[in-house]
Amino acid sequence: MGTQDTQESNQQASVSGTGRRALLGAAVLGATGSVLGLSGTARAAETRTGGGHGGGLKSLPVPTIIGHRGASGYRPEHTFGSYQLALDLGADIVEAGDLVPTKDGHLVCRHEPEIGGTTDVADHPEFAGRKTTKVLDGVSTTGWFTEDFTLAELKTLRAIERIPANRPHNTLYNGRWEIPTFEEVLKWQDEQTRKRGKQVWIYPETKHPTYFRKLGLGLEERVAKLLHKYGKDKKNSPVILQSFEPTSIQRLNKLVDNPLVVLLSAANTRPWDFVEAGDPRTVADLITRAGLREIAGYAQGIGPTLDLVIPKDAAGNLTTPTSLVKDAHAVGLILHPYTMRNENPFLPANFRKGTDADGYGDPFGAFRTYFATGIDGVFTDNADTGLLARADFVNG
Repeated sequence: MGTQDTQESNQQASVSGTGRRALLGAAVLGATGSVLGLSGTARAAETRTGGGHGGGLKSLPVPTIIGHRGASGYRPEHTFGSYQLALDLGADIVEAGDLVPTKDGHLVCRHEPEIGGTTDVADHPEFAGRKTTKVLDGVSTTGWFTEDFTLAELKTLRAIERIPANRPHNTLYNGRWEIPTFEEVLKWQDEQTRKRGKQVWIYPETKHPTYFRKLGLGLEERVAKLLHKYGKDKKNSPVILQSFEPTSIQRLNKLVDNPLVVLLSAANTRPWDFVEAGDPRTVADLITRAGLREIAGYAQGIGPTLDLVIPKDAAGNLTTPTSLVKDAHAVGLILHPYTMRNENPFLPANFRKGTDADGYGDPFGAFRTYFATGIDGVFTDNADTGLLARADFVNG
């Protein structure tokens, strides 16, 4: 997920269950077994099979549990160790990965093009001279950038934990895995699908596409070329594409037939492609009914920050849900908000326990509150927690 992680607020409030929809604008399924006339067991089965609809997004369970950068609550993000564990824990989809280019035009999986915080590049004296300061989407950023390295050079690096203060146990795995390429992920997806006997889904994101296009490293064409090569550029292909820049999704819409999702940060922010183009609209404009109708013209879903679903008050507690879920569903868009994490600092204040930065709060209560709004799925660093929470919600 995007640079907007610092703005990610995981929210909740006591809300009555609204409808849980099958994906891609299917009919409202209803909030509870009594509404649906289903037993808890039947509702659980319906959830596991996406309501019985076949093919593509409609085959996914609802609410869908998406492994955010893999199982990044337990392993360094965007590594095959993290991706593999997400599948082992039962994630319905793995966000593999955030796509950034190398100097020689390959796509690799990193949270950001700056890799000082997610790799051991600082420990490589041969790359000391590559450290530099760049303006990335208007923000001065110092470090090492993927576009200044060849793929061969990046393959000499190893991944490390990005937020060790919150996840000290993950540092045990520092240095174990290399940086994966998107092509390797596509091959891994096929291998895992064969081994597990069920379709593995991935959810890659184009990162800073306007920035990279200005460098002559356009992302969308590279993504489309690889998807076409592996036969994964179809409407029902198990690859959902996402971006914080609407024009990137519009470009992809012309290149591939995959399901597409527009990511949405805080309401008062502007997508960087809008800033570059002089478009004055903010995310608040995009989540109006008119804005959502426009998005529905070229995408199948939105990925809002959880604060857009349930805002927080000044103390960090969840308040009342907005109309976003209802409004998006009304124009046929699915919602996969981000990001649920188990640790206290990432939870709404009313779901925290204690003050330890790496201590777990009450994510089950938080998941339950978000699920009750009718969202179609959620990104989470802890897929196992999300799956248990979904089972509680469906059978509750």
